Order: sequence, then C-alpha cells, then structure tokens
Amino acid sequence: MKIQGILHQMGILGNSRKLSPKRLVLVPLSLSLSFLLTFSLAEVIFEERFEDGWQGRWVKSDWKRSEGKAGSFKHTAGKWAGDPDDKAGPPGIQTAIDARHSAISAKIPEFSNKNRTLVLQYSIKLEQDIECGGGYIKLLSGFVNQKKFGGDTPYSVMFGPDICGTQTKKLHVIVSYQGQNYPIKKDLQCETDKLTHFYTFILRPDATYSILIDNRERESGSMYTDWDILPPRKIKDTKAKKPADWEEREYIEDPNDVKPEGYDSIPAEIPDPKAKEPDNWDEEEDGIWKPPKIPNPAYKGPWRRKKIKNPNYKGKWKTPWIDNPEFVDDPDLYVLKPIKYVGIEVWQVKGGSVFDNILICDDPEYAKQVVEEVFIHREAEKEAFEEAEKVRKAREDEEAQRAREEGEKRRRERGYDRRHRDRERYRDRYKRHRRDYLDDYHETNSDDRRSEPPPPPNNHKPF
Repeated sequence: MKIQGILHQMGILGNSRKLSPKRLVLVPLSLSLSFLLTFSLAEVIFEERFEDGWQGRWVKSDWKRSEGKAGSFKHTAGKWAGDPDDKAGPPGIQTAIDARHSAISAKIPEFSNKNRTLVLQYSIKLEQDIECGGGYIKLLSGFVNQKKFGGDTPYSVMFGPDICGTQTKKLHVIVSYQGQNYPIKKDLQCETDKLTHFYTFILRPDATYSILIDNRERESGSMYTDWDILPPRKIKDTKAKKPADWEEREYIEDPNDVKPEGYDSIPAEIPDPKAKEPDNWDEEEDGIWKPPKIPNPAYKGPWRRKKIKNPNYKGKWKTPWIDNPEFVDDPDLYVLKPIKYVGIEVWQVKGGSVFDNILICDDPEYAKQVVEEVFIHREAEKEAFEEAEKVRKAREDEEAQRAREEGEKRRRERGYDRRHRDRERYRDRYKRHRRDYLDDYHETNSDDRRSEPPPPPNNHKPF
C-alpha cells in the first residue's frame, strides 16, 4: 500500500513534499482500512511546481562558464500567465540568455522502474521566437556532479521538443540501454506555438509506451519495434519462393459459360428506322438513298466469358516471416538504470522557454489530473497571450512608423543638401566658364588690335 498515492488521489496531498492547505479535505471516519488496502494508487517520486524553496532543490551548472557560454534561469511565469488570480502567474524557470548553454538539475529519491510504470511529464512554454534550440528534459542515473552537469553527462531518458528553423520540429524520445543511447525511429512532431504545452512519456513493464501532448495520445507502440535496441523478433524468409500453384487471381472466367448461338452475326450498327428520305432527294443525281446507320442496341461487343470467384484464390503471395536467429529476448528491456536526478540541459539561439510542472510518478491517471488542473486556466492564458500580441504588434507598428518618418526626414535633408550642393556647383562652374569666356574674348580682341595696321596719316588740311 502506498499511502502517499492514496492522499494524492483523494486530493489531500498537493505535492510530493508537503500537504497542501488548498487540497485539505475531511475524510469520512467510516472509511475502512480494507478500502485503503485494496485501493490501487500511485507513488509520486518527484513533483516540482517551482514554488517557495525550489532553489534548495535545484543546482545550476557551471558547464561552459569558463568559455563564456553558460546560460542561466530566472524564476518567472513569463510574459503571459494562465492564472487570473495571480498577476505573476504560476511560476516556472525560464532560460534567460540568448545563444547560451543552460543547465540545471535536481536530485530526487532514487527509484527503479522495474515491474512498474514510469511516467515522465512536464510543461514548457516557448515564449520566444526560438529559431533554433531544445526544450527537453533528462532523467539521470548514477552519480552526477551537478555543478558540472552538461551535454556530455550520460542520461537514461531524454524527452521533449527540439526546434530549428521551419524544417525541424522534432519531439525527442531517447532511451539508454547498456550505455548506448537509442532514439525512437518514428518521426514525432512537437508544438511550436507560444502557449503552455504538456509532454508526457509513459513506459510500462511490458515495454509498451505512450506519448501524450496536452493529455492527447500522439503515439504508442513497443520498445521492441520502435527502437533499434534489440534485433527484431521476426525477419522475412529471403529463401522463400512463391509456390508454382499459388493462385493470386481473385476472379477467373467461367469455363461453363457458352457463347449464345448467332451472337457473332449481330451487327454493331443498323439502319436508323426513324430516318426518312429527304423530299429533295434526286436518285438520278444523288443515287439510291440509304438511311444512316446508328449503334445497334442489341450488339454487346465481342463475346467474353463472364467472371466468377476463383475457388483456388489464396490472396497476394507475401514473403513469410520467420523467427530471427539473432534475436535474444531481454525481459528487462524497459528497465532503466536507477534514476537519481532530473535535469534540463538545452542550447537555444534565443532564450525565453518556461519549464514547469515537472512530474515523475507511476500513475498515468495522476499525471492526467495535473494537466487538467493546470489547464483550468487555459483560456485565460490564451487571452493574456492575445493581449500581449496586440501590445507587441502595436509597439512594432509604432516603431515602424517612427522609422519611416525618420527615414523620410533624412531623405528630405539629403535632398536639400544635394540641391544646395548642385546649386553651388552650378554657380562655380558658371563663374569659371564666364571668366574663361571673357578672358578668351579679351585675349582675342587684343590680338586682333595688335594685328591691325596703323591708321593712315591725316594729310588733309582744314578748310
């Protein structure tokens, strides 16, 4: 019996660390012990809502700090929150610096998922235009130096979105088996809008799994088929050949069908019985009139035997599957190394992702209830986001208008300066041209005067 799980399902225990006054209810005294013993309930290994005291549970890593590439987290609900009663909204931790490696981890009670269901769930809100970066979470085994936790730290599970440009919108599900990481073979897509989304990974003792986004199952299957961890149980028999008497024809001609007598004598066309000789028809000039021909409704085309079901039909032959001689089953395929830490380690071109509501438990139903509880305020978050978008768009429009006005002002100033420069340049050129012209004129006239003969002497005497 797991009393902690009972309290969770009854609403008495708010999280894995303390009783929640908001959820404290009176339990009827008539509740029998036999009910408690038979009630199959969950165990919450770790649950983090980033409320008071979260800094004592989480350790920020110094990974990449010596290179000046370490990021950081800030405690915030982000720009738009879903709780209308709390202006700050339910808090989370948000990547705070662009183009940095952000890493943080928390030590949790050690547990094994052997013979039990593992549920890993968390929420993330990609407030920023992330451009390129991850938003995943990791479960870690063995000893981890949390101050050095980073991208090269071994992990048992890596789960969550990874976005880069418009092409990559991948949802990672990577599990470790015997020291090697294996990504899921299926192409899973993550959410890319700027609202809060829950990602849930469920791994069961029969090695089946489910992946949910916002409580809706997006994918399910088996570790045996959807990860290339073990060789496949079955393979196609490459030596098999289709038997010579294998019938793939579903229908065949009826061998007992006989062509009706006179069938071949039925003409394809017959004279039109409704046609009449034109009144102006002249046999001497036009010849003997014959009615035009029309398709014969009695003509059915070339005779063919009718089709009947093939009594020997076996379907399309397929290469049979046989047991793979290289397959060796591992009943503990789903079992991870004992989990001791949960961590966030991401690199993002632009920071701004809010991580919250981290849950590790063994009951999918409790995880579902957490999502429903948070999404009570889903519409309020959407409204807050839409309002923030209006403010952002108005600010961008205002900045664009200001930029246009400043650009126009600069163009006018440049135009005035250009006209002024052109006017001065024209004046200078005109002055130079006029001066050169006058100089040439004076020089030419003075030369002409020098070349003229002197006037004749005046020998006339006055009267």
